[in-house]
Amino acid sequence: MSSSAVPRKLWEHPNPQGTEMYRLMQEINQKHNLKLKTFWELYQYSIKNRAQFWDQAFHFLDIIHDGSYGKVVDESARIDSVPIWFEGVSLNFAENLLYSREPGAPSSKRGKAGKEDNKVAVTEVREGYTEVRDVTWGQLRKEVSVLADAMKAHGVKKGDRVVVVASNSVDTLKVLFAITTLGGLFSSSSTDMGVQGVLQRALQVAPKYIFMDDFAIYNGKKVDLRDKMKRIVDGMKDISEFQGMVSMPRFKDPVDISKVSRTETLASFVSKATGKAPDFEPTAFHDPFFIAYSSGTTGNPKCIVHSVGGCILSSAKEGKLHGQINEKSVVLQYTTTGWIMYFSSVMNLLGGARVILYDGSPFQPDLKTFIRMVGEQKVTKLGTSPRWMHEMQKNNISPREVTDLSSLELVTSTGMVLSDQLFEWFYDVGFPAQVQLGNISGGTDLAGCFGGENPLTPVYVGGTQGPSLGTPVEVYDSLIEGGKGVSGAPVPHGTPGELVAPAAFPNMPVYLWNDPDGSRYFGAYFEKYDNVWTHGDFVMFHPVTKNLLFLGRADGVLNPSGVRFGSAEIYSIIEEKFPQVADSICVGQRRPTDSDESVMLFLLMKPGEKFTTALVNDVKTAIRKGLSARHVPKYVFETPDIPTTVNLKKVELPVKQIVSGKIIKPSGTLLNPQSLDYYYQFAKVEELTEPKSKL
Repeated sequence: MSSSAVPRKLWEHPNPQGTEMYRLMQEINQKHNLKLKTFWELYQYSIKNRAQFWDQAFHFLDIIHDGSYGKVVDESARIDSVPIWFEGVSLNFAENLLYSREPGAPSSKRGKAGKEDNKVAVTEVREGYTEVRDVTWGQLRKEVSVLADAMKAHGVKKGDRVVVVASNSVDTLKVLFAITTLGGLFSSSSTDMGVQGVLQRALQVAPKYIFMDDFAIYNGKKVDLRDKMKRIVDGMKDISEFQGMVSMPRFKDPVDISKVSRTETLASFVSKATGKAPDFEPTAFHDPFFIAYSSGTTGNPKCIVHSVGGCILSSAKEGKLHGQINEKSVVLQYTTTGWIMYFSSVMNLLGGARVILYDGSPFQPDLKTFIRMVGEQKVTKLGTSPRWMHEMQKNNISPREVTDLSSLELVTSTGMVLSDQLFEWFYDVGFPAQVQLGNISGGTDLAGCFGGENPLTPVYVGGTQGPSLGTPVEVYDSLIEGGKGVSGAPVPHGTPGELVAPAAFPNMPVYLWNDPDGSRYFGAYFEKYDNVWTHGDFVMFHPVTKNLLFLGRADGVLNPSGVRFGSAEIYSIIEEKFPQVADSICVGQRRPTDSDESVMLFLLMKPGEKFTTALVNDVKTAIRKGLSARHVPKYVFETPDIPTTVNLKKVELPVKQIVSGKIIKPSGTLLNPQSLDYYYQFAKVEELTEPKSKL
């Protein structure tokens, strides 16, 4: 099909005029004497008049705040100056999620409309649809207040960091709200992350406390985390800010942690509360509150620091306008606490939705229990991934035949490219016709979306419905190599290229942690093309529908089953544990016919050292232990040579393209371009005569 052919239409909103996005468009028309009619017209207005759009959105979205602003942002500022938005405004993250703004009252007046004391705020569900527990807004507010009181009694204050290594639970949520009540910064990792992975992150941000689950359950297996606790505490010994670890009970009764040094139970920690509920600490719009982590492609993960105001405003826009979330919504986003979608899940509380916190595998105890839960809990929005849909399709499971999905309005999919076949399966086989399929893409770097769903345009096969309001997106010519000060060039719609943001948006990170001169921030986003944010995605605007199609990563980030991580995390294990290996290269393979990405690891042995099946098993075991089971490569092979630049920098992208079935012309910057020839055989990995390295 040509890039200009209109793909099959799958869904349209039955009443777009009744949506909040349409209502805002009419308010903009009335205020500025405009005649905006379509989503694309509204989007063009929002990026060409950014200050005007965000000013109106800020008031429309009912954010609890104090203070005032003279200007929204300096629209003439370069994007790489990271301009400040809404200077003069103060607000608090926890207050905005735990309360709603009082209608008709001053902007700083909080109320409980849609978040009444006896209304259920969150439902905690453990693996296999077990241990279901409802928590009301009143109960959640009370318990957060007590924990914030205890944190304050332990000396936690504005600007301090608290790290969580825990499941998607009510306890984790309370830590998030307690630390942000005090104006501190929250950061989280999942319990399946290895000690090395946790410490790579925690040692950088130097938390005052680490809150960690004492046990975990995944795939039906109980895992005692006390040994991991000991090793993490030991690894933090040189961090002067670190005061200790707090053990959170995964089961009803806490386990004995007396042999874990510098660690106390959650009950012991909370017992220090004074009984005086702390006030919500005012924070500036651009103050930091949340640290997310990059996938660590080029070394230690980047610590991406997000602002209170930027994240609240962007999430309110995405939830209320794009996703139609309100106080009647019931949202289940499948995620661990180590993924940005955990933050996305929690942000549905902003609009008063009931949020289901699911912990564990969605495939336990069988493939149908998870979808049966969606029906019985009357979920209106389900957040999932192409991997989950593919498993349903592969096993001939039609969710609409398993349970009553009449409450379901929206299913979002993210983490990897959603294939055209899954779009069609979704409507032809999988889900009721009334459900909107929202393919979304953005990420950790902006705690939000570049492309996503909206209620004003149809859903067509392929891609996202369009860009996100107020977030400027262009597609640049990917053949322009770029470099500091080099301008990129936009390509016409219908031509694939690099996703860039040519102007600032409110939810850009405020800075990277431990990056005092901003050089790492600049290198991460602004180095390739002058005065634009380069995101690393390969995309295309459809010339007719204006869908934004995500075609894959433009860099070497690994993305099996939607779990993103960097090759550097693999390299650190090889370098530390395997002295017989001279070098290694790790890439993702995804050919046009593949439903998922497979990770391939190639080892260059030192002279005289042998590549053996035992070595392959040892490598996989070390990666599983040091990082997680999700990091283990599907294939491990020997290689005679690894491509490098003339500056001896390992080059992954051409290898990734070759094993994914492409024929490439080697770059002139390669020191050893002939080394690439060896990798072409792996495009047909199944036909290799020695599959001994395969799982």
